[in-house]
Amino acid sequence: MIIERLAIVGVGLIGGSLARALREAGAVKSVVGIGRSRSNLEQALALGVVDEITQDAVLGVRGAQMVFISVPVCSIPSVVAEIAPALSPGCIVTDGGSVKTAIVRECEALMPPGCFFIGGHPIAGTEHSGAAASFATLYRGKRCILTPTERTDAAALELITSLWQLTGAEVCTMEPGHHDRIFAEISHLPHVVAYALVHAVGTADVEGENVLSYTAGGFRDFTRIASSDPAMWRDIALMNREALLKSIDGFSASLAELRRRIEAGDPQGMAEFFTIAKQFRDGIL
Repeated sequence: MIIERLAIVGVGLIGGSLARALREAGAVKSVVGIGRSRSNLEQALALGVVDEITQDAVLGVRGAQMVFISVPVCSIPSVVAEIAPALSPGCIVTDGGSVKTAIVRECEALMPPGCFFIGGHPIAGTEHSGAAASFATLYRGKRCILTPTERTDAAALELITSLWQLTGAEVCTMEPGHHDRIFAEISHLPHVVAYALVHAVGTADVEGENVLSYTAGGFRDFTRIASSDPAMWRDIALMNREALLKSIDGFSASLAELRRRIEAGDPQGMAEFFTIAKQFRDGIL
C-alpha cells in the first residue's frame, strides 16, 4: 500500500506531521506541499517534509492519489471547490478539520465522478505551528476520527483508515453530526469558556486594580487555551454553532445550579457538586 503522490494543502504541524509519518512508514513516494506562505513551504522543502512545493493548489493536486487539506475550517470547502476540477480519477480527498457536518456535506457534493471525500479529524496537536513544528510521531497513540456517510466509497474509507493506522493513530468512525456534538462539549465549549473567563476577569473593575496581574498557576493553567488563534476559534464556533449553543446552554445550567447552592449556603450540596465533578475529572486521567 503506497501512495505514489500525496498532496498536502497546508504544510503546518498537522499536515507536515502526516507527511513525515507516512514517509517514515514507507507509505508514500512523493509529497507535494501546497500553501500560501512561500517561506513556510521553502522551510518544509529544506526539512524534507515535502519533495516539491507550489502556491498553486490546482497545479499541486494534479496526479495525486490522495489530498490532505489542513487549513482553517471555513476555508476547506472553498479549497475543495478550487481543486476539484483538477483531481485525477480515483483521488481521495480528506481533511483534518475539527467540525465535520458542514464540511462533509459541502465537500462530498463537490467531488467529480470517481473521486471521493472522507471527513477526518486527528485528535493531536501542540502549541506550536508551521512546518518546522511537525514531527513523525505526533499521531502515535492518538485517536483519529473519520466521518463516512452513505455516499462514502468503502475502498476509499479502508485506504484512509489504513494510512492513519500507519501513523500510529487509533482510528474510529462516526456520523458527522455525532462528531460535532461530541466536540462541541469536549473541545469547542472549553475554548469559549476559557475566552469568556479571561474576558470577564480582564474587564472586572475591582477598585481600579488590574486583576490579571495577580493570577497564578491555577488561573493560567485553566485558561491556557484562551491563547489560541482567535480567528480559528471564531470560524469553528460559527461552523458548529448549533451544537455549541446547546453545549453553552448546558454549561450555563450547571453553573446556575452551582450558583444556587453557593447562594443558599449549602455546604453539602456544594461538596456533592464538586465531588461529582472531581470523579469525572479523575476518570479521564
